[in-house]
Amino acid sequence: MDTQRRKSAITDLSATDLAEAIRAGQYSSKEVLQAFIERIKAVNPQLNALVLPTFTEARERAAEADEAHRRGDVLGPLHGVPVTIKEQFRVKGTQITLGAANKIGNVYEAEGSLVRKLRQAGAIILGKTNVLQTLSGWETDNPVYGRSNNPWNLARSPGGSSGGESALIAARASAMGLAADLGGSIRVPAHFCGLHGLKPTSGRLTNDDFPPELLVAGQEAVIQQPGPIARTVADVRLAMELFASTSLEPTEDLVAPVPWAEPCAIQVERLRIGMYTDNGYFPASPAVRRAVEDAANALRERGAIVVPFAPPDFSEGVRIFLGAASAGGGENFRRLLGDEKPIPLVAGLLRAVWTRRSVLRLIARVSAARGQRYLADVLGSLGRRPTAEYLELVDARCRYRLRFDQSLADANLDAVLCQPFALPAVTHGTSQNLFPAAADSIVYSVLGTPAGVVSLTKVRPGEESDRPVGKDMAEITAQQVEQGSAGLPVGVQIVARHWREDIVLAVMEALEAYFDSLPDYPSEPSF
Repeated sequence: MDTQRRKSAITDLSATDLAEAIRAGQYSSKEVLQAFIERIKAVNPQLNALVLPTFTEARERAAEADEAHRRGDVLGPLHGVPVTIKEQFRVKGTQITLGAANKIGNVYEAEGSLVRKLRQAGAIILGKTNVLQTLSGWETDNPVYGRSNNPWNLARSPGGSSGGESALIAARASAMGLAADLGGSIRVPAHFCGLHGLKPTSGRLTNDDFPPELLVAGQEAVIQQPGPIARTVADVRLAMELFASTSLEPTEDLVAPVPWAEPCAIQVERLRIGMYTDNGYFPASPAVRRAVEDAANALRERGAIVVPFAPPDFSEGVRIFLGAASAGGGENFRRLLGDEKPIPLVAGLLRAVWTRRSVLRLIARVSAARGQRYLADVLGSLGRRPTAEYLELVDARCRYRLRFDQSLADANLDAVLCQPFALPAVTHGTSQNLFPAAADSIVYSVLGTPAGVVSLTKVRPGEESDRPVGKDMAEITAQQVEQGSAGLPVGVQIVARHWREDIVLAVMEALEAYFDSLPDYPSEPSF
């Protein structure tokens, strides 16, 4: 095998297979690292995904890994495997800006426990990846590092706020990544880029790796969760086994000592799964609906019982999310940005958050009268709240969770199958009008349930859009995004009850096994 083909063979391997190949002596850690560095140099100019490379330290770690291998020592299940980390996490000697220019040079030395667990498992950190300014949306752009592009179509976004991570992994320039998800920031990029990712149960993993003073100090109504993004579900499972392993270290957020259950113990054929293609809030694209239906049929063939499911009012879940995110009047965003002007993608949201609720309600009524019902819904939910109203909002979240749990119990369901986002990867600059398209990610963040995305298919020619033309800006933008979307990857979302990541991962693995040999499976982008 010539040198170039050998390097391509390395970067094509999953993290799990790479670790096995290194342990078997098929490749050295140095050789694997160099293959990924060269791949990054080849694709990153187009993607702008890796923004803080740590190649010098990585080469030192690779040399140490090879020396350990010569001694017969295995550093861990990721011995010598190159990985990347979202910019928001503390990695020794690197800055965290969240895309705010005034935070340039904000360097951290102490690392959090999740990054340490990756190192202890033998992983080699290639660097940190791009984010959306303020982490508040489904694209990736900021004035510090610039815009990231989707390797399936450079005119499209890789998603956000973990878009840099998803773009790099999809382009075979990182074996797996650590990201985080508050309202879809793992699941939407995985869906947009043909990858697999998991948002664990709220509170399953610590947030100590993320400095809360930058953005979310004290906000616990909807809890951000770290989680993995990878090209195989086996890699997602491996990462979760590492992250969720019992730690003797106390964490600031007091992670519950819930034992990790192995997905291999789940018998998919004994599961009862609810599915829907219409959440009753915002209609999905034809390819997104088909993906859910195809996944349901595949699970039926496996022996699972798959039945229609009507989830509780999604608009209520969206309103709770927006209310919780803006209850502090946007002081967290002011603290992050200072006097800096936000980029257009997030400027509208921040202006609304900083506006008095009485004014927002007035604008919402006017917007509704003009046929902008989704904008009216968003504006009417935002704004600073006094303590009493915030506590009412938290109570509403608790009651909404109980309603949802009861609906699952009434239908005797183990899991739910649905869409992660109503559209395939959006064109750059459009996500500010498409908040309702993310309802399925947002609601399961409010519920705090584990939710995974598994990539299954691609948009086929002729099924880009069947959306009727209307006056609402969200619908108009959605129709524009759907045009020319043929060939883009499409994933589905699997949700289970709290702490049942084992069910989510078992269903994801079953679906991956069924679809990964089919012609439409999004195996590798060509760009």
